[in-house]
Amino acid sequence: MADDLLKFISIDQKMPEKRKAEDRVGDFDEVYARYNIEGAKEQASRCSQCGVPFCHIHCPLGNNIPDWLRLTAEGRLEDAYEMAASTNNMPEICGRICPQDRLCEGNCVIEKDFESVTIGSVEKFITDNAWDQGWIKPITPRVELKESVGIIGAGPAGLAAAEELRKAGFQVHIYDRHDRAGGLLIYGIPGFKLEKDVVERRTGRLEQSGITFHLDFEVGDEAGLNELREKHDALLIATGVYRARGLKVPGVGLGNIREALDYLTASNKVGMGDDVPEFNDGTLDAKGKNVVVIGGGDTAMDCVRTAVRQGAKSVKCVYRRDRENMPGSVREVQNAEEEGVEFVWLAGPEAFTGDEVVEGVRVYEMRLGAPDATGRQAPEPVPNSSYTLDCDLGILALGFEPEDLPAMFGAPELRVTRWGTVTVDHKSMMTNLDGVFAAGDIVRGASLVVWAIRDGRDAAESIKQYLKEKVRQVA
Repeated sequence: MADDLLKFISIDQKMPEKRKAEDRVGDFDEVYARYNIEGAKEQASRCSQCGVPFCHIHCPLGNNIPDWLRLTAEGRLEDAYEMAASTNNMPEICGRICPQDRLCEGNCVIEKDFESVTIGSVEKFITDNAWDQGWIKPITPRVELKESVGIIGAGPAGLAAAEELRKAGFQVHIYDRHDRAGGLLIYGIPGFKLEKDVVERRTGRLEQSGITFHLDFEVGDEAGLNELREKHDALLIATGVYRARGLKVPGVGLGNIREALDYLTASNKVGMGDDVPEFNDGTLDAKGKNVVVIGGGDTAMDCVRTAVRQGAKSVKCVYRRDRENMPGSVREVQNAEEEGVEFVWLAGPEAFTGDEVVEGVRVYEMRLGAPDATGRQAPEPVPNSSYTLDCDLGILALGFEPEDLPAMFGAPELRVTRWGTVTVDHKSMMTNLDGVFAAGDIVRGASLVVWAIRDGRDAAESIKQYLKEKVRQVA
């Protein structure tokens, strides 16, 4: 209905209620509440329904955002969910963790003069509401096919592909090295951004849909890549990238200097009730410590905000560029500052100091020079500008690189790029091995969850076409 829309002039942007910083630092619960129905309808009604929807164009999944905003504004919530789910296997997860300020909301046409539509929060509402109403049910394929697909990796790319393949009736098996499905959604992202039951209900639905999970399964030990190829009609490699990018400075080998993922995984496991010896003995617990995180992406934001919640004495984030050039979400930086994190802008690590364990981080000031190959101004050190920050726990959040999959999987014939990512035909997403596909970060490098979902969906389509052709040839 026309009178349910175009209200951005008369209705101000209003985010869901945000917990006060002093309250939220005491736990790992999510920061933002959920809209009620009227709040969601009202905020959705601010959509301008523009002829060229930049929110849609700048969404990696090509979500039909204006359409499900319109349906929400009209109160057609089940239809709104169906529209959102038609292009996204995990709308409520993307609604929580996507950097909307850099994607859909950041490109909303009303953003400059009226503030953007709160797309992520509405997306979260309509999907959470769909779960509450019982509209989301296990997949029931129209026909069961005998062909099976093995998926290596239970992260967002693997899970998205598995859902699409199961809808088509294939027998799907997911292999993952961890004891829970979800990949970084479970172990890498803190609960204050993504509560774990949100992920578990998604993976639980896939299990109820007939997808078989093989957890604690290390490909290369339990079975090699070639053994899995013999077992399945097609394979998808969706392992993600887990090897931490290193830092070469003096003192980096001192005690109490840890990789971001080790730190976040320990915290998430403790939050899920696991026994983590390195947390119990204080090694990976920030309580009472001066914490320094090196890096400026979303993983760094996760680390600093986790340290605050663990009761750190002080938390500093050292980043070599300024605020305007920080790759992490603007909203995350703001939340971290509210929670007491100190950002040390235009600073780079020169050395870690201490005897056996770290006691300080010597940093030098930096300035932005000429643009690099990407167009960003390249940081360069300022001579004679060094100073030292107190540090009892140093955390390196410098990004992730691929592991050596050919060696791990016992498949030296698997072709990889010089960066270690798996080489694929980008049209078919197939590797150099017949029937073996790859998707997600293991192909594109460390990226966003929303891109992993997109890649998983695309890979599923290619696998369906491959198996269809394979059946035709046999016939």
